[in-house]
Parts: sequence; structure tokens; C-alpha cells
Amino acid sequence: MKIETFKLNKDFKRLYGRGKSFVFPAVVVYIKKNNRQYHRYGITVSKKIGCAVKRNRAKRVIREAFYATEGLLCGGCDIVFVARTRATAVKSYEIAACLKKAFKDF
Repeated sequence: MKIETFKLNKDFKRLYGRGKSFVFPAVVVYIKKNNRQYHRYGITVSKKIGCAVKRNRAKRVIREAFYATEGLLCGGCDIVFVARTRATAVKSYEIAACLKKAFKDF
């Protein structure tokens, strides 16, 4: 299935307001169905997480976990991932387990 990324702030704000949220120690996930045949995602990492190296690692780990589990979603979905402080210290398979729980409950 095709996957796109969010580019606009209005897309992020729409999901924060209307999306269903799932909170885990390393990441917060907002999910909402869209009327498209593909998934769109965005990753947010605050400067509070750490230096650029840590923020980029958190994004890479979240992105890899999403690609490993995106087959569990049916139809098109908009997804926003908000990295938390523990995201810099966990492996992608740990975040993938969290995403499996979120996608199953959604």
C-alpha cells in the first residue's frame, strides 16, 4: 500500500483534535480514518527529547516500527506519532509492539 507523509501543520492539528489517541511510554499515537486508499503519517519530536542526533534516532526508530506494522491497518489512515523521552533509548521492535496494540484497538 502507498504511504505518504504529512507536510502541513493543519494536518497535524486535525489529528490532534479529532484522532483517537493511544499513549505508550515511548510514543503517543493519533489515528483517524481517511477517505483515501493509502496511509499518511507524520512524526513529531520536540527539542526536549535531546540533541539532533537523539531526535533523528527517535524518528528513524518510529519510522521503522511503522513500516514493520503498517500491514495491520485496513483501508487508509492518517497517523501522527509524537515521540516521548524514552523513544531515544528503545529499539524499533519495542515500539512495533506498542503500535500493534494501537492498531488492533483501532
